[in-house]
Amino acid sequence: MRHLLAAADLTPSEIGFLLETAEGLKRAPRRLLEGRTLALLFEKPSLRTRVSFQVGMRHLGGETIYLAPQEVGLGEREAIQDVARVLARYVDVVAVRTYGQGIVEEYARHSGIPVVNALTDAEHPCQALADLLTLRERLGDPRGRSLAFIGDGNNVSSSLIVTAASLGMDVRLATPRGYRPDETVLAETGARAQASGGAFLLTDDPAEAARGADALYTDTWVSMGQEREAERRRVDFAGYQLNEALAARAAPGALIMHDLPAHRGEEITDEVIESPDSIVFEQAENRVWAQAAAVAFLLGLATPPV
Repeated sequence: MRHLLAAADLTPSEIGFLLETAEGLKRAPRRLLEGRTLALLFEKPSLRTRVSFQVGMRHLGGETIYLAPQEVGLGEREAIQDVARVLARYVDVVAVRTYGQGIVEEYARHSGIPVVNALTDAEHPCQALADLLTLRERLGDPRGRSLAFIGDGNNVSSSLIVTAASLGMDVRLATPRGYRPDETVLAETGARAQASGGAFLLTDDPAEAARGADALYTDTWVSMGQEREAERRRVDFAGYQLNEALAARAAPGALIMHDLPAHRGEEITDEVIESPDSIVFEQAENRVWAQAAAVAFLLGLATPPV
């Protein structure tokens, strides 16, 4: 039984295999998931995650069932272990989009089928796979290329830096000291960078991270559930906006990345997100193929060579 709950659940070779598989499926979809059903168990609202999972399953011959918060009440209306055991009798794989990382981990402990983290407060591994797929399409082998994440050390950045470091990238993370990812994520990133021949820089200086970078990435400063912190966060992140001045410090033609939704005029400006170097909407598109590859992998329908 394999689950995908965090970026570190995948070895570097498995990440590479998934990206190659996603590229192949995007070029020529195959009905790998014929007769298989994915349950989308969502406690948080979604646009890209829901639609991309549904479209990806359809492309590969599978089906999806969407379960909204009011239909399940995970851990409130019904115990997590009971929901996990029931759904395992109905479907083949479950994608859980919820708040605490502990919720998806508890769900997986009681599940008799693979579980995919479709976003928690701590991790977003599906987004990271789509991001690296997009970089591969634009840059070729990402090994040795530099990727700078500017902003909050949130779920997106945590999964991204582990995944990118696994592939030998020069990973830079610029975030205020009070907003860094968990120490276990930082340690994992450093270890993977060392093992892959990559590099990892942690700084509170956006200009240092952006200098000469091949790609610049940012995300919202206020994620779902953090609305009460909005004003303080806008003050703390005031110097971390991805704008034309910061982009000018990167390599010529540096790619612009954002996982969306974007708050234009806050973490990123209109001029930057709409620039010819923006690959934001390619990232969104590639969620379809990265997630489809992950589902096929977890079900044992796409296996790396021995």
